[in-house]
Amino acid sequence: MAAIDDLIDQISDVSLRKRIRNEVNRIQRNKKFGLVFENHLPEYTPLYGLKIRVGSKVALKNKKPSDMYIVQRITGDKASCEHLASHKNKILNLSDLVCVAEFGDPIYPYLQKIDEISTAPESDLWHELIEADNYHALQLLDYLYTGKVDCIYIDPPYNTGARDWKYNNDYVDSSDSYRHSKWLSFIEKRLKLAKKLLNPTKSVLICTIDEKEYLHLGMLLNEIFPEANIQMISSVVNPAGSARKGLFSRSDEYIYIVTLGNETPNALPLNDEWLGGVKNTSKKTLHWNSLSRTGTNSHREDLPTMFFPIYVSKDGNKIIKVGESIPRDLDREKVDKIKDTVTIWPIHKDGSEGTWQQSPATLRKIIKKGYVRLGKFTPRGMAISYLKRGEQQKVENGIFPIIGKRKDGSILVDDKNYVPTFIPTTQWNISSHDASRYGSNLIRKLLPDRKFQYPKSLYAEKDIIKFFTSDNPNALIVDFFAGSGTTLHAVNLLNKEDGGHRKCILVTNNEVSDDESKKLIKQGYYPGDKEWEKLGIARYITWPRTVTSITGKNSKNEVIKGEYGTYHDEYIPDKNHRGEYRKIKIADDENLKGMKISDGFKSNVVYFKLRFLDKNSVALGKQFRELLPILWMKADGIGKCPTLKNEDTLPDYMILSQNKFAILLDEKYYREFLNKVYDNDEIKTVFIITNSDDAYHEMIANLEDKQTYQLYKDYLDNFRINTRG
Repeated sequence: MAAIDDLIDQISDVSLRKRIRNEVNRIQRNKKFGLVFENHLPEYTPLYGLKIRVGSKVALKNKKPSDMYIVQRITGDKASCEHLASHKNKILNLSDLVCVAEFGDPIYPYLQKIDEISTAPESDLWHELIEADNYHALQLLDYLYTGKVDCIYIDPPYNTGARDWKYNNDYVDSSDSYRHSKWLSFIEKRLKLAKKLLNPTKSVLICTIDEKEYLHLGMLLNEIFPEANIQMISSVVNPAGSARKGLFSRSDEYIYIVTLGNETPNALPLNDEWLGGVKNTSKKTLHWNSLSRTGTNSHREDLPTMFFPIYVSKDGNKIIKVGESIPRDLDREKVDKIKDTVTIWPIHKDGSEGTWQQSPATLRKIIKKGYVRLGKFTPRGMAISYLKRGEQQKVENGIFPIIGKRKDGSILVDDKNYVPTFIPTTQWNISSHDASRYGSNLIRKLLPDRKFQYPKSLYAEKDIIKFFTSDNPNALIVDFFAGSGTTLHAVNLLNKEDGGHRKCILVTNNEVSDDESKKLIKQGYYPGDKEWEKLGIARYITWPRTVTSITGKNSKNEVIKGEYGTYHDEYIPDKNHRGEYRKIKIADDENLKGMKISDGFKSNVVYFKLRFLDKNSVALGKQFRELLPILWMKADGIGKCPTLKNEDTLPDYMILSQNKFAILLDEKYYREFLNKVYDNDEIKTVFIITNSDDAYHEMIANLEDKQTYQLYKDYLDNFRINTRG
């Protein structure tokens, strides 16, 4: 409705304007069922660096990008412009203007390399940080990784009204009759694009939120992902509580888990904290279950086919025979006995007849495998136990190696190296998820001269990502609300912990805090100026945090003290002092024990800024150097991103073995290029630059085992990114 309100305001006839507004208000009061919100006017993006031409849509750098002009003509350093709303003409300085795109306008992106860090030059794994509005970055990623992403983790703005980094956290519009509409419109656009990235057969979207929007987000997720399984976890992130005037203090937030295809959380070895105060019932060894059934269907009349005799030798050491089920009306005392055996029936403590857990046929099979164990004789018969299918699999998968057998033929296993695993409940109160101790305090260690509010706990992110990628060490993980960069830090820590090769792509804008922007404007600086950009979140927080976590040295180039993991105090006897105890720190997570922050990580990351190109220049082949990083990412971003300097002459073709892709720039060299590709088994992706569809299809006929793309047609068709999604 906000868009209609803006259009109504432009009606010059006062009477007509009033009548239309009254009618709109009447329609607006007729609420529908379900999640109803206003689709707000499109968002706008300043296209810094794009040359201003006649016909360009522009805005003043010191004004909102929605306050737009169309350039009519350019004379020297001046531009004659027409205001889009008022249609008034103005002469403006070119230096004061920036090109603007509404969401819906076709624009053509490229990735400008800003920086990189490499402490693992021998590795072909490179992570990426992309500085961009995340809507445009998502559409870029849609072109590059549609259906390939295994895990998306996001911590979007919570619509609290706070004006700090990440996004100005205030999505309530003055023309919004429903205070959540602008926020929902903002999130909806991005979630629809995110869905395209996720692997439909097995992937997960993880989204954190607080009480302001959790209901609306839940309904929105159900609308966008109707085929998914959706759960919500309540997680304590601030045990001390955050005061709310007139309300209970808030100590938790919510995590939506949206799983697609056959994705499920993996059982992990977890400490007792994850049991939520429940007594630890996890087994340190194989669990032998009673063969006699209890609970439902535990009486003879319930399952008469499961009532049969088991004949055990008189010494109690061997099952001689498993009998057949007896008729419902047959007295068990009339069943024939076997000499030198004791007949065992499923009898309850109260003397009533029960049932066995397994049928005669199945029981005979598992006895042969050693999965049935005899107890001692009792007045009612004998306690007999067996291994359920899950426990049998632990033996068959080698988790419990068989080291022998007992007298009764049941297996003996080696359990000294076994660590039990389980999937926790949806209530998490985990000390390492404290965002103050393991988020804010950690940031202060890494960036002691900088401030960032409300970072996530490093271990909270590591844990949630681990639940879904412990079985996929090569997972592709995306975070398009990167904030301080906790997700990449968590992925590096997880890779170091288990030797994984997970790839992480971060996206963040480069907004400055509200206070900082006011200071900069007073000094005459605006977005796009170097003085402004260097204080934005991407360059001042996200990238420095990435670098310091990898090098182990903080932003002051000092060695970072401390270890990864969380610890608790424990008192143990001191052998040198009788009767006295000494206090020590015990690691809660053995996997992180002794892992120093100063050791950093063996990791490679490249930092890009998303910029924009002129379509005609692309079509004429004048932007190949700028497009090379996108081609590298399209080929899965393997190895260090190749570059061509402006002074370098463009080659006829490029065979990039270390990156596993090749590019044909000049069709005349196709045969030579083809032979080079044939001779190189490393090449998996091939780009061919040609304006002829026929020529392209003829050339790729010889490249059936490669993934091929036609340039620049493929780019131009796909990178009208604002019209996609």
